Amino acid sequence: MPAKVIVFIAMLYPLARLVLLGVTGANGGLGANPIEFITRSTGLWTLVYLCITLAITPVRRMTGITALARFRRMIGLYAFFFAVLHFTTYIWFDKWFDVAEMLKDIGKRPFITVGFAAFMLLIPLAVTSPRAMARKLGRRWQTLHRTIYLIASLAILHFWWMKAGKHDFELPKIYGAIVIALLGWRVIAWLKAKSAQRRA
Repeated sequence: MPAKVIVFIAMLYPLARLVLLGVTGANGGLGANPIEFITRSTGLWTLVYLCITLAITPVRRMTGITALARFRRMIGLYAFFFAVLHFTTYIWFDKWFDVAEMLKDIGKRPFITVGFAAFMLLIPLAVTSPRAMARKLGRRWQTLHRTIYLIASLAILHFWWMKAGKHDFELPKIYGAIVIALLGWRVIAWLKAKSAQRRA
């Protein structure tokens, strides 16, 4: 239990940093464009937590540290939490709930459409994260939660297209490589399991 509390508090670091920068103005505060700073920061941390969530299973199997699985649901919910902050910052502080303006944005900037799709797919995962829902859904729960692979892929595409305007692909390449490696590990593990079944 203490370990989960420590991880829970540690996961709040990005939010605490934003609040601290906004209140104190330290290190230049939130910059010349605070809304853009918050939007990009919350979006990046959403991706970070998605990657950590995806990394838990490979790391657990390679190291044998089964206790890591206890943190997966919490970190996944943190990914959703920062996605909500990311999305809310855009529709509230950036667009002030102006639907026409948002639709115009979607037409001009497809990366917003991809990001919105990823966010909508995250919602059922967050809603069904409690253990009671897992028991109720049975095998369907595992099938539903595999959509995190699609969500992570859409998040990378969203990030890539967003950075394409400035031809700044350094971070998208890094996170893209991480997601490809994590999904590739799962494909290889699945192929090995299928091969073992055939031999049996």
